[in-house]
Amino acid sequence: MAERNRLPLPYADAAELRARYRFHNLQSFLDVYFETMAVLRTEEDFADLASGYLGHARADGVRHAEIFFDPQAHIARGVPMATVVDGLWSVLARSEERYGITSRLIMCFLRDRSLASAMEALESALPYRDRIVAVGLDSAEVGHPPSQFVELFDRARREGFRCVAHAGEEGPPGYIWEALDLLRVVRIDHGNRCLEDPALVARLRDEQVPLTVCPLSNVRLGAIGRMEDHPLPAMINAGLLVTVNSDDPAYFGGYIDDNYRLIQRYLGIDDAQLVQLAGNSFRAAFLSDAERARYLTELGEYSPADR
Repeated sequence: MAERNRLPLPYADAAELRARYRFHNLQSFLDVYFETMAVLRTEEDFADLASGYLGHARADGVRHAEIFFDPQAHIARGVPMATVVDGLWSVLARSEERYGITSRLIMCFLRDRSLASAMEALESALPYRDRIVAVGLDSAEVGHPPSQFVELFDRARREGFRCVAHAGEEGPPGYIWEALDLLRVVRIDHGNRCLEDPALVARLRDEQVPLTVCPLSNVRLGAIGRMEDHPLPAMINAGLLVTVNSDDPAYFGGYIDDNYRLIQRYLGIDDAQLVQLAGNSFRAAFLSDAERARYLTELGEYSPADR
Protein backbone atom coordinates (compact mmCIF):
# COMPACT_ATOMS: atom_id res chain seq x y z
CA MET A 1 0.00 0.00 0.00
CA ALA A 2 0.98 3.64 -0.34
CA GLU A 3 -0.09 6.42 1.94
CA ARG A 4 0.26 10.11 2.49
CA ASN A 5 1.24 11.01 6.00
CA ARG A 6 2.11 13.95 8.17
CA LEU A 7 5.00 12.81 10.33
CA PRO A 8 4.27 11.83 13.95
CA LEU A 9 5.82 13.97 16.64
CA PRO A 10 7.48 12.97 19.93
CA TYR A 11 5.82 13.86 23.24
CA ALA A 12 7.40 15.36 26.32
CA ASP A 13 5.28 13.60 28.98
CA ALA A 14 2.55 11.20 27.89
CA ALA A 15 0.78 11.25 31.26
CA GLU A 16 0.61 15.03 31.34
CA LEU A 17 -0.58 15.35 27.76
CA ARG A 18 -2.99 12.40 27.62
CA ALA A 19 -6.07 14.47 28.39
CA ARG A 20 -5.18 16.94 25.66
CA TYR A 21 -5.26 14.14 23.11
CA ARG A 22 -9.01 13.89 23.47
CA PHE A 23 -9.57 16.12 20.47
CA HIS A 24 -13.02 17.48 19.69
CA ASN A 25 -12.22 19.16 16.38
CA LEU A 26 -9.35 19.96 14.03
CA GLN A 27 -8.30 23.10 15.90
CA SER A 28 -7.97 21.28 19.24
CA PHE A 29 -5.53 18.91 17.57
CA LEU A 30 -3.60 21.72 15.89
CA ASP A 31 -3.12 23.47 19.23
CA VAL A 32 -1.26 20.42 20.55
CA TYR A 33 0.49 19.72 17.24
CA PHE A 34 2.09 23.16 16.99
CA GLU A 35 3.02 23.20 20.67
CA THR A 36 4.75 19.83 20.71
CA MET A 37 6.74 20.40 17.52
CA ALA A 38 8.92 22.80 19.55
CA VAL A 39 11.13 19.81 20.40
CA LEU A 40 12.27 19.68 16.76
CA ARG A 41 15.32 21.93 16.49
CA THR A 42 18.22 20.20 14.73
CA GLU A 43 18.78 18.13 11.61
CA GLU A 44 19.20 15.13 13.86
CA ASP A 45 15.76 15.74 15.39
CA PHE A 46 14.12 15.69 11.96
CA ALA A 47 16.15 12.65 10.93
CA ASP A 48 15.08 10.77 14.07
CA LEU A 49 11.48 11.73 13.34
CA ALA A 50 11.65 10.37 9.80
CA SER A 51 13.35 7.18 10.97
CA GLY A 52 10.73 6.60 13.65
CA TYR A 53 7.88 6.96 11.17
CA LEU A 54 9.45 4.76 8.50
CA GLY A 55 10.10 2.02 11.05
CA HIS A 56 6.39 1.93 11.87
CA ALA A 57 5.47 2.12 8.20
CA ARG A 58 7.71 -0.81 7.30
CA ALA A 59 6.12 -2.92 10.06
CA ASP A 60 2.69 -2.11 8.57
CA GLY A 61 3.64 -3.17 5.06
CA VAL A 62 3.85 0.30 3.52
CA ARG A 63 5.78 0.30 0.24
CA HIS A 64 5.56 4.02 -0.63
CA ALA A 65 5.05 7.02 1.67
CA GLU A 66 4.33 10.64 0.83
CA ILE A 67 5.18 12.73 3.85
CA PHE A 68 3.81 16.19 4.58
CA PHE A 69 5.71 18.82 6.54
CA ASP A 70 4.85 22.38 7.61
CA PRO A 71 7.91 24.64 7.20
CA GLN A 72 6.19 27.87 8.26
CA ALA A 73 5.70 26.53 11.77
CA HIS A 74 9.41 25.73 12.00
CA ILE A 75 10.67 28.91 10.33
CA ALA A 76 8.53 31.02 12.70
CA ARG A 77 10.43 29.63 15.69
CA GLY A 78 13.85 30.12 14.12
CA VAL A 79 14.46 26.74 12.51
CA PRO A 80 15.71 27.28 8.93
CA MET A 81 14.23 25.48 5.97
CA ALA A 82 17.61 23.87 5.37
CA THR A 83 17.57 22.23 8.79
CA VAL A 84 14.12 20.76 8.20
CA VAL A 85 14.68 19.50 4.67
CA ASP A 86 18.24 18.30 5.15
CA GLY A 87 17.28 16.45 8.32
CA LEU A 88 14.32 14.69 6.70
CA TRP A 89 16.18 14.03 3.47
CA SER A 90 19.14 12.43 5.24
CA VAL A 91 16.75 9.54 5.94
CA LEU A 92 14.32 9.71 3.03
CA ALA A 93 17.09 9.66 0.42
CA ARG A 94 17.84 6.10 1.54
CA SER A 95 14.35 5.03 2.56
CA GLU A 96 14.10 2.31 -0.07
CA GLU A 97 17.50 0.89 0.80
CA ARG A 98 16.95 0.98 4.56
CA TYR A 99 13.21 0.35 4.86
CA GLY A 100 12.05 -1.00 1.52
CA ILE A 101 9.87 2.11 1.11
CA THR A 102 10.06 4.70 -1.63
CA SER A 103 9.21 8.16 -0.36
CA ARG A 104 8.35 11.69 -1.39
CA LEU A 105 8.17 15.01 0.47
CA ILE A 106 5.18 17.35 0.23
CA MET A 107 5.54 20.84 1.68
CA CYS A 108 2.31 22.30 3.04
CA PHE A 109 1.32 25.92 3.53
CA LEU A 110 -0.60 26.87 6.67
CA ARG A 111 -3.90 28.33 5.51
CA ASP A 112 -4.50 30.18 8.80
CA ARG A 113 -1.31 32.23 8.36
CA SER A 114 -0.65 35.06 5.95
CA LEU A 115 -0.12 34.78 2.23
CA ALA A 116 3.18 36.62 2.72
CA SER A 117 4.35 33.95 5.16
CA ALA A 118 3.46 31.23 2.66
CA MET A 119 5.28 33.04 -0.14
CA GLU A 120 8.35 33.29 2.08
CA ALA A 121 8.21 29.54 2.69
CA LEU A 122 7.87 28.90 -1.04
CA GLU A 123 10.93 31.03 -1.76
CA SER A 124 12.86 29.12 0.89
CA ALA A 125 11.87 25.84 -0.75
CA LEU A 126 13.08 26.67 -4.25
CA PRO A 127 16.60 25.29 -3.71
CA TYR A 128 15.02 21.95 -2.77
CA ARG A 129 12.84 21.37 -5.81
CA ASP A 130 14.65 18.08 -6.41
CA ARG A 131 13.54 16.87 -2.97
CA ILE A 132 10.00 18.28 -2.68
CA VAL A 133 7.57 16.71 -5.13
CA ALA A 134 4.51 18.85 -4.37
CA VAL A 135 3.03 21.63 -2.27
CA GLY A 136 -0.18 21.42 -0.29
CA LEU A 137 -2.55 23.44 1.88
CA ASP A 138 -3.37 22.37 5.43
CA SER A 139 -4.08 23.55 9.01
CA ALA A 140 -7.39 25.07 10.21
CA GLU A 141 -9.78 24.72 7.28
CA VAL A 142 -13.00 26.49 8.27
CA GLY A 143 -12.87 30.18 7.38
CA HIS A 144 -9.76 29.78 5.24
CA PRO A 145 -10.93 28.83 1.74
CA PRO A 146 -8.54 27.82 -1.03
CA SER A 147 -9.48 30.97 -2.96
CA GLN A 148 -7.20 32.96 -0.64
CA PHE A 149 -4.13 31.21 -2.06
CA VAL A 150 -4.53 31.36 -5.83
CA GLU A 151 -1.45 33.56 -6.35
CA LEU A 152 0.64 31.24 -4.18
CA PHE A 153 -0.34 28.07 -6.01
CA ASP A 154 0.06 29.71 -9.42
CA ARG A 155 3.64 30.58 -8.44
CA ALA A 156 4.32 27.09 -7.05
CA ARG A 157 3.08 25.48 -10.26
CA ARG A 158 5.30 27.77 -12.37
CA GLU A 159 8.24 26.65 -10.23
CA GLY A 160 7.52 23.04 -11.11
CA PHE A 161 5.70 21.79 -8.02
CA ARG A 162 2.61 19.61 -8.22
CA CYS A 163 -0.30 20.82 -6.13
CA VAL A 164 -2.59 19.18 -3.58
CA ALA A 165 -4.84 20.62 -0.88
CA HIS A 166 -6.76 19.64 2.24
CA ALA A 167 -10.41 20.33 1.46
CA GLY A 168 -13.76 19.03 2.61
CA GLU A 169 -12.46 17.63 5.89
CA GLU A 170 -14.31 20.14 8.08
CA GLY A 171 -14.85 22.74 5.38
CA PRO A 172 -17.78 22.63 2.95
CA PRO A 173 -17.88 21.00 -0.50
CA GLY A 174 -17.33 24.45 -1.98
CA TYR A 175 -13.77 24.34 -0.74
CA ILE A 176 -13.19 21.24 -2.86
CA TRP A 177 -14.54 23.05 -5.92
CA GLU A 178 -12.18 25.96 -5.21
CA ALA A 179 -9.19 23.66 -4.76
CA LEU A 180 -9.92 22.05 -8.12
CA ASP A 181 -10.84 25.13 -10.14
CA LEU A 182 -8.72 27.87 -8.56
CA LEU A 183 -5.69 26.08 -7.14
CA ARG A 184 -5.82 23.44 -9.90
CA VAL A 185 -4.81 20.67 -7.55
CA VAL A 186 -4.35 17.11 -8.80
CA ARG A 187 -5.35 15.46 -5.52
CA ILE A 188 -7.70 16.29 -2.63
CA ASP A 189 -6.66 15.44 0.92
CA HIS A 190 -9.62 14.11 2.92
CA GLY A 191 -12.60 15.28 0.83
CA ASN A 192 -15.19 13.50 3.02
CA ARG A 193 -17.83 16.16 2.56
CA CYS A 194 -17.90 15.82 -1.22
CA LEU A 195 -20.86 13.46 -0.77
CA GLU A 196 -23.03 16.43 0.16
CA ASP A 197 -22.82 17.69 -3.44
CA PRO A 198 -23.93 15.21 -6.16
CA ALA A 199 -22.45 17.37 -8.95
CA LEU A 200 -19.10 17.37 -7.17
CA VAL A 201 -19.23 13.60 -6.69
CA ALA A 202 -19.89 13.21 -10.42
CA ARG A 203 -16.93 15.39 -11.30
CA LEU A 204 -14.56 13.63 -8.89
CA ARG A 205 -15.71 10.27 -10.28
CA ASP A 206 -15.48 11.25 -13.93
CA GLU A 207 -12.05 12.86 -13.58
CA GLN A 208 -10.86 10.22 -11.10
CA VAL A 209 -9.45 12.87 -8.78
CA PRO A 210 -7.76 11.03 -5.90
CA LEU A 211 -9.08 11.54 -2.37
CA THR A 212 -6.76 10.72 0.53
CA VAL A 213 -9.21 9.62 3.22
CA CYS A 214 -8.04 9.22 6.86
CA PRO A 215 -10.73 7.26 8.76
CA LEU A 216 -9.20 7.12 12.24
CA SER A 217 -8.24 10.79 12.07
CA ASN A 218 -11.78 11.72 11.02
CA VAL A 219 -13.24 10.00 14.08
CA ARG A 220 -10.65 11.28 16.55
CA LEU A 221 -11.20 14.87 15.34
CA GLY A 222 -14.98 14.62 15.50
CA ALA A 223 -15.52 15.08 11.76
CA ILE A 224 -17.25 11.68 11.87
CA GLY A 225 -19.07 10.63 15.03
CA ARG A 226 -18.31 6.90 14.95
CA MET A 227 -16.23 4.67 12.72
CA GLU A 228 -19.44 2.83 11.84
CA ASP A 229 -20.75 6.06 10.28
CA HIS A 230 -17.73 6.82 8.12
CA PRO A 231 -18.66 7.60 4.49
CA LEU A 232 -15.86 5.49 2.99
CA PRO A 233 -18.19 2.71 1.73
CA ALA A 234 -20.42 5.31 0.06
CA MET A 235 -17.37 6.89 -1.55
CA ILE A 236 -16.25 3.52 -2.89
CA ASN A 237 -19.74 2.74 -4.16
CA ALA A 238 -19.87 6.13 -5.91
CA GLY A 239 -16.83 5.13 -7.98
CA LEU A 240 -14.47 7.64 -6.38
CA LEU A 241 -10.71 7.12 -6.41
CA VAL A 242 -10.36 6.92 -2.63
CA THR A 243 -7.25 5.91 -0.70
CA VAL A 244 -6.77 5.17 3.01
CA ASN A 245 -4.09 6.95 5.04
CA SER A 246 -3.01 7.43 8.65
CA ASP A 247 -2.71 11.25 8.74
CA ASP A 248 -0.95 11.98 12.09
CA PRO A 249 -0.71 8.46 13.53
CA ALA A 250 1.07 9.28 16.80
CA TYR A 251 -1.77 11.64 17.71
CA PHE A 252 -4.72 9.64 16.44
CA GLY A 253 -3.95 6.26 17.96
CA GLY A 254 -3.05 4.22 14.90
CA TYR A 255 -0.83 3.82 11.87
CA ILE A 256 -1.92 2.69 8.43
CA ASP A 257 -2.53 -0.97 9.30
CA ASP A 258 -4.77 0.11 12.18
CA ASN A 259 -6.86 2.13 9.72
CA TYR A 260 -7.19 -0.84 7.36
CA ARG A 261 -8.20 -3.16 10.17
CA LEU A 262 -10.75 -0.69 11.55
CA ILE A 263 -12.50 -0.13 8.23
CA GLN A 264 -12.66 -3.86 7.72
CA ARG A 265 -14.10 -4.39 11.20
CA TYR A 266 -16.56 -1.50 11.39
CA LEU A 267 -17.43 -0.74 7.76
CA GLY A 268 -17.62 -4.21 6.30
CA ILE A 269 -14.84 -3.53 3.80
CA ASP A 270 -14.00 -6.93 2.31
CA ASP A 271 -10.65 -8.27 1.10
CA ALA A 272 -11.34 -7.33 -2.52
CA GLN A 273 -12.10 -3.74 -1.50
CA LEU A 274 -8.96 -3.60 0.65
CA VAL A 275 -6.92 -4.58 -2.40
CA GLN A 276 -8.80 -1.98 -4.45
CA LEU A 277 -7.98 0.71 -1.89
CA ALA A 278 -4.32 -0.29 -1.86
CA GLY A 279 -4.26 -0.20 -5.67
CA ASN A 280 -5.85 3.24 -5.63
CA SER A 281 -3.09 4.45 -3.34
CA PHE A 282 -0.44 3.57 -5.91
CA ARG A 283 -2.49 5.02 -8.77
CA ALA A 284 -2.84 8.30 -6.83
CA ALA A 285 0.78 8.49 -5.71
CA PHE A 286 3.51 10.69 -7.20
CA LEU A 287 5.42 7.72 -8.56
CA SER A 288 7.26 7.17 -11.80
CA ASP A 289 5.47 4.93 -14.30
CA ALA A 290 8.01 2.18 -13.61
CA GLU A 291 7.55 2.40 -9.84
CA ARG A 292 3.77 2.40 -10.14
CA ALA A 293 3.80 -0.62 -12.45
CA ARG A 294 6.14 -2.47 -10.08
CA TYR A 295 3.93 -1.87 -7.07
CA LEU A 296 0.71 -2.73 -8.87
CA THR A 297 2.29 -5.96 -10.09
CA GLU A 298 3.34 -6.77 -6.54
CA LEU A 299 -0.17 -6.03 -5.31
CA GLY A 300 -1.64 -8.23 -8.04
CA GLU A 301 0.35 -11.15 -6.64
CA TYR A 302 -1.02 -10.54 -3.14
CA SER A 303 -3.40 -13.03 -1.55
CA PRO A 304 -5.62 -12.31 1.51
CA ALA A 305 -4.04 -15.40 3.02
CA ASP A 306 -0.80 -13.38 3.28
CA ARG A 307 -2.32 -11.11 5.91
